[in-house]
Amino acid sequence: MEVLDTTLRDGAQTTGVSFTLNDKIRIALALDELGVDYIEGGWPGSNPKDAEFFKAMKNHSLSHSKLAVFGSTRRKGVRVEEDQNVRAILDSGVDVAVIVGKSWTLHVTEVLRTTLEENLEMIYDTIRYLRDHGLRVIFDAEHFYQGFRENPDYAMRVVKTAEEAGAEVVVLADTNGAMLPHEVHEITARMVREVKVKVGLHMHNDSGCAVANTIMGVLAGARHVQGTINGLGERTGNADLVQVIPNLALKMGFKVLKNPNGLRRLREVSRLVYELSGLQPNPYQPYVGDYAFSHKAGYHVDGVMKVTRAYEHVDPGLVGNARRFVVSELSGAANLVVYLDELGFDIDKNDPGLRRALSKIKEMENMGYSFDLAPASAVLIILREMGLFRDRITVDYYKVVSDDRVHVAVVKVNGEIGVAEGVGPVHAIDLAIRNAISKLFPELNRVSLTDYRVVLPGEVKSTESVVRVLIELSDGVRRWRTLGVSGSIIKASLDALVDGYNYAVLISERRR
Repeated sequence: MEVLDTTLRDGAQTTGVSFTLNDKIRIALALDELGVDYIEGGWPGSNPKDAEFFKAMKNHSLSHSKLAVFGSTRRKGVRVEEDQNVRAILDSGVDVAVIVGKSWTLHVTEVLRTTLEENLEMIYDTIRYLRDHGLRVIFDAEHFYQGFRENPDYAMRVVKTAEEAGAEVVVLADTNGAMLPHEVHEITARMVREVKVKVGLHMHNDSGCAVANTIMGVLAGARHVQGTINGLGERTGNADLVQVIPNLALKMGFKVLKNPNGLRRLREVSRLVYELSGLQPNPYQPYVGDYAFSHKAGYHVDGVMKVTRAYEHVDPGLVGNARRFVVSELSGAANLVVYLDELGFDIDKNDPGLRRALSKIKEMENMGYSFDLAPASAVLIILREMGLFRDRITVDYYKVVSDDRVHVAVVKVNGEIGVAEGVGPVHAIDLAIRNAISKLFPELNRVSLTDYRVVLPGEVKSTESVVRVLIELSDGVRRWRTLGVSGSIIKASLDALVDGYNYAVLISERRR
């Protein structure tokens, strides 16, 4: 099974995404470590950045992947050797070209404004010219499925022409994303019977079926798949390789990646692409999302603790992810025991104290708390209720003075006074707390605030208007989230910070 990643070309066409040259290089190197067969680096004939990318990649050696250049067939009425787009393909210096050509008569006559015969000549001339210059060619039959439905004979002629010209793969593209899985299977199976070369798939997600269509095409006999990391792409995106690759490898038994350990890098590569594309990771994304292997219902957790495959379709470690247990109003005692066990507390799930803690958590969620977002705060509630932990850090008094330019906080923590000026009121109060207790708890010097969010809870069974502040802290080894809920953003932030620092002291004590 061959995998071609087009994140750097088709994925770069995502609305709101613009990769820098350095971004493209970082993604290419990560894809090579993942182990895809081909990395489609861009279209040098369309923009200078892609041309520069191929020049820059000459300074990097790839271990597993082949770099491929994208381009279109020669223009109508232009000799292939005189076409600047074709010249840019040769100038890229790579030995694999992906050539797109029209296979839907609508596009030939109404978009290209040429004849059906000249379109075939454009396809043949371009592929043959590149083959004669030593390049391997993958042909993308654009809008193939739509074209086949309207004029199957012509769509077939397009594919046969590409085959005769020397293309080693003919890729059937659902460019409009309009197809459904049963249609893809039927048409792909026919093409696999009709052509001698390898058949590939390029699916868009406009009908929400890109991944399913890819799988159905493989079942029909295709052995080359294209897509993007995280499903980036024009309009609603392309087939998400983060889903396609593990489905093919873990569910269907195909050897998919050149790197035998590449599958375990899947989440890492997904996160890198999210970071460089400026998009927020989807926590519900299959296989790699934060919640892909999270368990909230108590009976789910109890089942997973006994037999993991009871509620998990694969081992999360196979794709670089991890199992998570959620504490919430839907949780059972088993969820709580998991968190306590991670900290070294051996607690029976039938312990009455655990039941009291669960009731407390459910009561607080009714007030606007959401412990599935901040499990560290839930752990502190459990330990307090069971008498296993008392807060090491308590705030006796706080005041914040703030205007457009100056933000100053004064706090009294554990009997110590702390004063600080910050770039904002929350930053000031954070620094003031640290100033007051840094000598008492030097381990907090290693703790940093890595995320801060203010959330307006949806429906809260109270007449009081509240805000929810969620923070994430890290000591360089692990991360944890805590939260505060109040009618005041400052008070909610203070509660979340104090919980976060109490948890930091707790894990430090448990390590010792």
